[in-house]
Amino acid sequence: MGTNYWMFVETEENASITRGLGYKLFGMGPRYRKRAQRMQKSDRVLFYTRTTRSWTASATIKSKCFEDDSIIWMPESRPIDFKFRVELTPEYILDETQYLDGLQIGPGLEYVKRWAPENWPLAFWDKLHLLPQRDFKLLEGEMIRIKTGKPGNQYSEDSPNRDHNSRNNRRPRAQFADTSTIHQTRKVPEAEIQDEFALNENSQPN
Repeated sequence: MGTNYWMFVETEENASITRGLGYKLFGMGPRYRKRAQRMQKSDRVLFYTRTTRSWTASATIKSKCFEDDSIIWMPESRPIDFKFRVELTPEYILDETQYLDGLQIGPGLEYVKRWAPENWPLAFWDKLHLLPQRDFKLLEGEMIRIKTGKPGNQYSEDSPNRDHNSRNNRRPRAQFADTSTIHQTRKVPEAEIQDEFALNENSQPN
């Protein structure tokens, strides 16, 4: 079985808790059980904070999914929302000033191509997503560049895994601005995000 590329989405509060754990553990609720059970050792992961619309870290899954309802994340009244868990090996952890700004990168990702460019954050509303390899490599490549100063393993136009029939091949590739611009993430109030979602959930693909 080949490697899968996942993205875990958290609120700012839970992102802080996961960061305190060193990005070594992540929990999901019953609605994600089947996808969680599909996860394999060596699958790759990116962390995304919904409130700030930013990517914060990458990791590698090191365990099969297991069940544990001990209280770690918020709200404490709903431990079942984090019952299905996987252990992780962190790879690249960005400092707060280094977070990848979704406003700069998000609209150019293959995963969001079905959404209007201005509505791309709605594509990442759910807690768990299976990303195209191209998107994962692009995002982690930028993390590698920030942490090491060396070019990361970004998507190549000549990659053997490229889907030549994808509509995304006609889209412009995401362009990274200067580092000072990328890292100026805007904190978006949760109420604003929910309002956006309510306005668009009936007009956008699931």
